[in-house]
Amino acid sequence: MTGGPVNLVGQGFSPRGEKGRFVLPADFRSDIYTASANQRILCLDKHPRLPCLTGFGLSRLADFAAEIDREEEKKLRLGLDFDRDAAEGQVYGFYRASFDESGRFVLPDYLSELGKVEDGLYFHGGGRQITIWNPSILFEQGEAWAGAQAGCRAKMAEAAKGKRK
Repeated sequence: MTGGPVNLVGQGFSPRGEKGRFVLPADFRSDIYTASANQRILCLDKHPRLPCLTGFGLSRLADFAAEIDREEEKKLRLGLDFDRDAAEGQVYGFYRASFDESGRFVLPDYLSELGKVEDGLYFHGGGRQITIWNPSILFEQGEAWAGAQAGCRAKMAEAAKGKRK
């Protein structure tokens, strides 16, 4: 069961909380809930190209088969090999994280390792998905990520102010 498509717009920062939990920022909670058929499920995986994690709702499942078909057609047109089993394993092997009303969720150790997660996560809207960054890795990215880098610095500063209160 999947929900309807959504555009994931916004940004947020979550320090690692007690019990190693993170918080899905408010900007994304209702859209992820809607995209996951009114369930509090955040799908998480290693981003296929960027040095970060990705998050999305269950509605993305409806797109995966067509995306794999297009990739297969493209590779075959170019005379390249295509391993459909590997492609499906990469696309459908995501983790389903339950989150509570406050957005708290547990990031499994293997994803924490793949994302090189340290003390906090920056969440950046990207339409069909959220990119989820270790801030220090985001800050190493090129000019194309300048807006996300500035947003991350601002959200980290807000979180630090809130912690001091």
